Amino acid sequence: MVSNRGDDKANVSRIIELMEQQSPPHHFEFSDPFWVLITTIMSHRTKDEVTDKAARGLYERYHDCNGLSKAEYDDVLTIINKVGFKTVKAARVIEAAKYLKNRYNCQVPRSIEELTEIKGVGRKTANVVLSDGFGIPAIAVDTHVQRISTRIGWSDSSDPDVTEMKLRSLIPEKLWLGLNPMMVEFGKKICRPVGPKCEQCNVSEYCKFFKTQKKKKDEMKKSQTGKN
Repeated sequence: MVSNRGDDKANVSRIIELMEQQSPPHHFEFSDPFWVLITTIMSHRTKDEVTDKAARGLYERYHDCNGLSKAEYDDVLTIINKVGFKTVKAARVIEAAKYLKNRYNCQVPRSIEELTEIKGVGRKTANVVLSDGFGIPAIAVDTHVQRISTRIGWSDSSDPDVTEMKLRSLIPEKLWLGLNPMMVEFGKKICRPVGPKCEQCNVSEYCKFFKTQKKKKDEMKKSQTGKN
């Protein structure tokens, strides 16, 4: 019997293929590992276009790790003033640049262990740097990836680090590169946090959330009509 469960390994590659078909191209502001790092540090709770504009402003003013390491806090704060939690992030990006300059001569490390030693850098940010900055296979779990993974049935945990490990065990490594940006776009367009477009979704036949919602609607209709 063919399974249509989302968490069946036999279906995972097909699900990713179906999501890709409905995902617009993702805009990458930078490919340089340092600026990928800085952009991602600023991205938490901030829209991509706001983050990208702030990162571009920092790049145009400071150019590289060495330049940003010498930046004045107030100047950085002014440049990134539209970013969420700007006071914290202004300090974090300067600290990150100083740390990399002092520890690695401004070379961004290529391991998750070394990256997560940077203040304000967790596994998500480190994985974005590895995948988008270095082309090293990694799975970054942000809010979009977490939400989609929970709905499909890939993860039953709300902890992004736990979800990452579940995805690593489910998804073939050859599909890790590009997975996060693709799922981000799918999450914006189809699997939205509020008002997901389930009826238009290519993945609905595999999706635990869709099946659960459909069952509830069917039961409600039955109760309203009095039919069993």
